[in-house]
Amino acid sequence: MYCLEDLIKGKPDPALPEGGAPFDLQKKKRVNILGLGDVGGTLLTGLKLLGGDVVSGIGICSGGDSAKRYEYEMNQTSYPWDYHKLPEVEIIGKEALFDCDAFVFCASKSVPAAGADIADVRMVQFEANREIMKEYAIMARNRGFRGLFAVVSDPVDPLCKVAWLESNRNESGVIDHKGLKPGQIRGYGLGVMNSRAAYYARRDERFRSFLTEGRAFGPHGKDLVIANSIERYDDDLSKELTKLAVEANLRTRELGYKPYIAPALSSGAISLLLTLRGEWHYSSTWLSGVFLGAKNRVTADGTELESLPLPEPLYRRIEHAYRELERIV
Repeated sequence: MYCLEDLIKGKPDPALPEGGAPFDLQKKKRVNILGLGDVGGTLLTGLKLLGGDVVSGIGICSGGDSAKRYEYEMNQTSYPWDYHKLPEVEIIGKEALFDCDAFVFCASKSVPAAGADIADVRMVQFEANREIMKEYAIMARNRGFRGLFAVVSDPVDPLCKVAWLESNRNESGVIDHKGLKPGQIRGYGLGVMNSRAAYYARRDERFRSFLTEGRAFGPHGKDLVIANSIERYDDDLSKELTKLAVEANLRTRELGYKPYIAPALSSGAISLLLTLRGEWHYSSTWLSGVFLGAKNRVTADGTELESLPLPEPLYRRIEHAYRELERIV
């Protein structure tokens, strides 16, 4: 049997220790969102409706009139007679983006249109989005930001690495470890892949074990790893379910729509709120130079990964995903 920690045995960690939780687990948190496109706007809606217990307020920053529209409509969304139950939404400028407990990166240069013949849309976005990420990673460094840096834009796992690298370079391009700590950065893409696997498991008896015994690992993309069960792992069945989850976005595109609602809610709003509550969730976290998705939670001491004995065929799939992410950036 193996475990996730075996991926980094004997491998030097290029970063300093994460240094505890990036926010106060006992208090409500201020959340600021950059980007109100399809994903950002839907994520905002989820945070507004579901986050009253843990979110004190939401700052939004976006180009055009989208911020004005969302401020107007979100603040007209409330319970009758309990008008302070849901967090207030406020328009902020770029200079205030890091005046918060959690910064959410939803900015994206472009998303291929529905119907575009592209096998992995996420990687098409990487080169464009990494330049946007560089700007805000440097801004976080300059502001001395010590809160949660949440990456939602695709591809989340490589962009997390870019955020760490760019925030920790000095003006000469040398890594000096004066920027974001690895434990501050999390990628939010695996939640929807888990939910997509669950969608098919609810509809096919062969996959039913996933609902109670299954797990998701790896990136939000082609190297995703779905396990039908940890204790009764079936490699063929798991790979079939993985393929269904990976290609679920293509099924939405075949209908003529961009597949953003489920990612914005399952990977974005729901997973982010679980993080802020200190509860178990799926996100990509630092494993000695690679951000890899797995079940984890934030504790007062930092990130706690779920520790599970992994059968060798499953471990080898996760190891392959880790090595592929390592090659990207």
